[in-house]
Amino acid sequence: MTATTRQDRSQSGPRRRDDIFAACLDLLADQGYDMLTIEGVAQRSGVNKTTIYRWWASKSELLRDALMDSGTFAFDLPDTGSLAGDLAGLTARLQDLLGDERKAAVVEAALVGAVRHPAMRELVMSFLDDRLGRHQPLFTRAVERGELPPDFDPALLVDALAGALWIRVLVRRRPVSADFGEQMVSLLLAGAGAAPVPARRPGG
Repeated sequence: MTATTRQDRSQSGPRRRDDIFAACLDLLADQGYDMLTIEGVAQRSGVNKTTIYRWWASKSELLRDALMDSGTFAFDLPDTGSLAGDLAGLTARLQDLLGDERKAAVVEAALVGAVRHPAMRELVMSFLDDRLGRHQPLFTRAVERGELPPDFDPALLVDALAGALWIRVLVRRRPVSADFGEQMVSLLLAGAGAAPVPARRPGG
């Protein structure tokens, strides 16, 4: 099989691609990464396992594509005309996502698996990098408006917002108020403009 043919196959996928991805993510939520198998996905989706293996050689490859391309975690980027508004809108979309019990279970299982398994950690890192790339227009606009310096690392803000939300929902198991995103954005942007913490002196 030529490289072009492999690329065409990876872009199109099998006919019941969405069913396979849905089954894969459901099993991840129900059983965790340890118990996830191609055979289980085949049984849950009703697709022959030989068909799945023809497209994905391992559960890691299948899970990567399910996370990246299933649309389960897709949403439109906000464009409010300000960095604060865009970040609050982005956080609200993440809140809606984690408000869905099944999607929250997938996120939780993925994070737990990332702690235990290098392969799962690479998948989660790839997913986060992919999402950061998709969010880049939000930060490009902020730089053009003069709201951020050109060399600012947007991962700092995204990690802080998502991390705070994950801790509240998945660890503390506490409800999230409607203005949670606005509160977090105000806190972070105020901190971004604060004086830097002085470097510690040797022996200090």
